[in-house]
Amino acid sequence: MKTHLRTVKVGIIDYGAGNLRSVVSALRYLGANTIIVSDPEQMCGCSHYVLPGVGSFKLSMQSIRQKSIDLAIYQKVSDGIPILGICLGMQLLADSGDEDGHSKGLGLIPGTVNRFKDDLINHGYKIPHIGFNHVSPSVSSKLFGGFVSSGNNPHDFYFIHSYHFNCLDESHIIGTTSYGYHFTSAVEHGCVLGTQFHPEKSQSNGLAVLKNFLTQY
Repeated sequence: MKTHLRTVKVGIIDYGAGNLRSVVSALRYLGANTIIVSDPEQMCGCSHYVLPGVGSFKLSMQSIRQKSIDLAIYQKVSDGIPILGICLGMQLLADSGDEDGHSKGLGLIPGTVNRFKDDLINHGYKIPHIGFNHVSPSVSSKLFGGFVSSGNNPHDFYFIHSYHFNCLDESHIIGTTSYGYHFTSAVEHGCVLGTQFHPEKSQSNGLAVLKNFLTQY
């Protein structure tokens, strides 16, 4: 379903993990209305939600549960409202993560979140993975559809992370990236989507992805 951006109201979920300002700026640049929501009572009347974040998987899930934001997210997903997890936000969609010890995630997309293999360092790779890298998108996903890069590569995006999503169902993988080995860099399951990269920091390519999220879902 295509949507005009002037009719879009995006709830940006604040659970104390930062990275809100750049997301707000990118969405407003596209013409979307935005509101920062930090408790379940505020999570109403939005057409889309974004779950951003940087930091610890375990501590973030503790904060989300303490504020009952997880219950509000489950309700929105049940209602079919699109939600996009960015970076840590994508990782939180998984069943579990092992950062700072094992912790349960939101369980919206089957999978686990694990650290990059340490032997990458022996092959000249640095952890965390920082900088622009290529995403090989699924041809069936609307998230990457219909845009042309202003640079040399239409699918380069900005990453900064030490952990990545191991998706259990290949049908949920809509983007992969190579960093010593291939890892899942974008996921989609129903109305739930996630990008390991930061679209809000990925220049025109990232804006195109955000626009697709707002208009195609």
